[in-house]
Amino acid sequence: MKFALLDQIRCSCGNEELRLESAVTRRSLSIGPAEPVQCRKFCGLRQRPVLPGEARPPDCRQCYGQVVVQGVIRCTCGENWPIVDGIPAFSTRRIGRASTTGLFLTETNPRTDPRWEPFVSAHPNAVIYHHPGWIRALEEEYGQRRVHFACEDADGRLMAVLPMFYTRGFPLRVGGNATQRRLSSLPRTPLAGPLSINRDATAALLQAAVDRALQEPGLQIQIKTQSPDLDGLVKGVVCRPWRASYVLKLPSDPESLQFGNSTARHRIKWAVNKAAKLGVEVREAIGEKDLRTWYELYLHSMRRNAVPARPYRFFQAIWALLASSGLMRLLLAERAEAGGRRLLAGTIILNYGRTACYAFTGCRKEDLALHPNDAIQWHAIHDACRKGFDRYDFGEVAEEHQQLAQFKGKWGAEPVPLFRYYYPAPQLSSDGEISSQWVGRIRTAVWPRLPLHATARLGDWIYSYL
Repeated sequence: MKFALLDQIRCSCGNEELRLESAVTRRSLSIGPAEPVQCRKFCGLRQRPVLPGEARPPDCRQCYGQVVVQGVIRCTCGENWPIVDGIPAFSTRRIGRASTTGLFLTETNPRTDPRWEPFVSAHPNAVIYHHPGWIRALEEEYGQRRVHFACEDADGRLMAVLPMFYTRGFPLRVGGNATQRRLSSLPRTPLAGPLSINRDATAALLQAAVDRALQEPGLQIQIKTQSPDLDGLVKGVVCRPWRASYVLKLPSDPESLQFGNSTARHRIKWAVNKAAKLGVEVREAIGEKDLRTWYELYLHSMRRNAVPARPYRFFQAIWALLASSGLMRLLLAERAEAGGRRLLAGTIILNYGRTACYAFTGCRKEDLALHPNDAIQWHAIHDACRKGFDRYDFGEVAEEHQQLAQFKGKWGAEPVPLFRYYYPAPQLSSDGEISSQWVGRIRTAVWPRLPLHATARLGDWIYSYL
């Protein structure tokens, strides 16, 4: 490995100044250019932070001219990664050479690999669902088997990552192809395809996933992407259009925000002003007690829309893993009543990279007339704009939920198509179509009439297969 790799890693504890101990070096066969200076945070050669104006090309040439073949990378928290034959033990397993371009395929763990989060955070297409915290929350939800692929160069620098989880699939193929056994990137997640800075590395990751499916008969690969840019990379991997996600582009100045056409803007301002006149106020949740109270409202909304609810332990996990760093926020709408305050609605917003995502919401039907959701969205969108986000993603909408599509569209959000890649290609039989239709009719007719605790338990059971 090169000393410069220390500038591109971060321990899971948050420390970016990892030290190199007991280093054994040799002269590099290819010194490379002295300019420009590449390290911006930490000089691995001098083992100290890079100060403004301190790094000079001659110093960098000395650094580039050496390769670390043995040693230990160590964090103050006690985490450490040995270096053997020039390869730091960041990955859990090296699968082999990916191609003739000098790339290597590995399996790794986003929670412990110090390259993962820095690589993801620097990638322009990264979303919160690539973050180690989200991936860990999925792990804690059901404890599913997982395999996270990565592609690295000879110096240990990441070129691409692809997180994946196994799903069990519904018994007796209830629901058709949509519920079969899979290796998915990622289950119960709208979007989490490969992140790459090298097309050969992307192809290598896809091929690794396909090879895994070939080893396990009946296993289907599913990859969720923002664009159809994986076409033609690996034979047999096919693309299928998915639902649209509604995305609002944000200006740099909150004062420049425009919501749809003039009619939509008038309706939105009227609703927000009415909520304010009725005493609706928006605040941010400050503890898990707020989360627990909100969860009941979430169950009400999911029952009303005939959609299975996620278990509370999932929300506990994302609160514990993402809230303290501002990556997850729970916005609550309240109203003063009878000497106290009553919670009307709440929405979870996930913030990462350039995008703020409207992820989960809850509200009782009888409180919709107070327009708490309009008040929350007004607050969340303006806040995202002030914080410099480029996009506010309202999330995907199923075809049968046109009322939800109208709510998101009135804010000026435009539908953006999402895509699913599969291997092998899904082949929906007539039995599968009949099964899916039957399940849909039962869900719509029965789900809204179930007690809240029953919807929570049934939702937990259903998602355990998906």
